[in-house]
Amino acid sequence: MIKLADHVLKGSYTPIVTPFKNGAVDYAKYAELVDRHIREGGHGILVNGTSSEPSTLSIEERNQLVDEAWRVARGRCPVIAATGSQSLAETLVLTDHAARAGVDALLIVTPYYLRPPQRGLVDYYVELSKRSTLPLMIYHIPGRAAVAMTLDSFKAIAARAESFVGMKHAVNDLGFVTECLAEFGPDFRIFVGLEELSYPMLMVGACGMMNAVGNLAPRAVAELYNAVAVGNVAEARRLHFQLFELNRAVFYDTNPIPIKYMMKRLGLLAMNEHRLPMCPATPEVARRCDQVLLDAGLLKG
Repeated sequence: MIKLADHVLKGSYTPIVTPFKNGAVDYAKYAELVDRHIREGGHGILVNGTSSEPSTLSIEERNQLVDEAWRVARGRCPVIAATGSQSLAETLVLTDHAARAGVDALLIVTPYYLRPPQRGLVDYYVELSKRSTLPLMIYHIPGRAAVAMTLDSFKAIAARAESFVGMKHAVNDLGFVTECLAEFGPDFRIFVGLEELSYPMLMVGACGMMNAVGNLAPRAVAELYNAVAVGNVAEARRLHFQLFELNRAVFYDTNPIPIKYMMKRLGLLAMNEHRLPMCPATPEVARRCDQVLLDAGLLKG
């Protein structure tokens, strides 16, 4: 496991949604969303995260989104590429492209559907670490991948994979965060993957957030991190409550269905288009999201 400079891989890295237009990826709109996030104070960009609906994209489309994010960022902020898939072969193709494109780090989800044993997960990440010297983080999301990592597996990976630096933790388990930081020290990078846990996980020692809500309110999410980073607990707590209902709205339906609907309502997307089996928000979800946007002052009555 490598030690990163103190300022590296910290802050709000929003997983930018993938805009579709008549079934095709709208790369021009994607570029606008990336630029907006940076201008609104985001600390970095996450490409092909869960909010990007990567399982509905081809390998070529995922690679092109990486290229587009890198082009738009132009060194203004770091770019992390999520390059995981359900197979090692696809993950290697995606990872090799991201490394050649010049991204700053990799986020690789635990292989989904297969439910591999822990020894297989360890060997999988060790093998991936051989492909690039880029900092490698594990995307830990058992609710979607149907497999959870253990502390012993992290220890085994850290002992064998020099590029391993941390994880995105999308589990309602603060205890595991503490266990990992106690084992690996405060330099171990843990990004918050569940919006509602941003404030408490940052206070425990998380290095930042990869929150879908950053697509809606990038400045507020970034300021929550900034407040914790400088020790302004009162301001961080205020922002936690300011963002609370928006954070909960992410899970009114499968992410990013509510997020894309709210982005359409705010004029950030022309349409809240998805690819099957994902689909637009129902009228009931739309009504609830509208109310959240009104209460947050983002939408005028």
